[in-house]
Amino acid sequence: MKVIFLQDVPRVGKKYDIKEVNDGYAINFLFPKKWATLATPKAVAEIEKYKKNIIIEREVQEELLIKNLEEIKNKTITIKAKADEKGHLFSAIHEKMLVEAMEKEYHALIDEKFIVLEKQIKEIGEFEIPIVIKNKKSSFKLIVEKL
Repeated sequence: MKVIFLQDVPRVGKKYDIKEVNDGYAINFLFPKKWATLATPKAVAEIEKYKKNIIIEREVQEELLIKNLEEIKNKTITIKAKADEKGHLFSAIHEKMLVEAMEKEYHALIDEKFIVLEKQIKEIGEFEIPIVIKNKKSSFKLIVEKL
């Protein structure tokens, strides 16, 4: 029986895959859990149309990210954090904080997964933060100041 997976099923199929499975497995396991549906010609056409839309949407998002990458190049972000007398921060600066600061100061939307930190930032100073999106590299300057 041909089925369309509605979500990832480990070692069987990924979401929106169309695969042939045993009738009993589909009827007794996949269908009751709503993990798959019968692959009718109409359902297959809808899934193919949906996949094309997803591909187009991803391309548009990538173009937008690359545009944001160019805007960010050579920009400076300042974050104030609590630190002791020696300049060590009480809590490390992480990717989420960098994304929020970038959005607040420059209205640039960059996902956390594209920021590449070699190690956590745990002290006051200036740092060069690299960003990598689909083999395109950029960076921005981070200044951490004592609050």
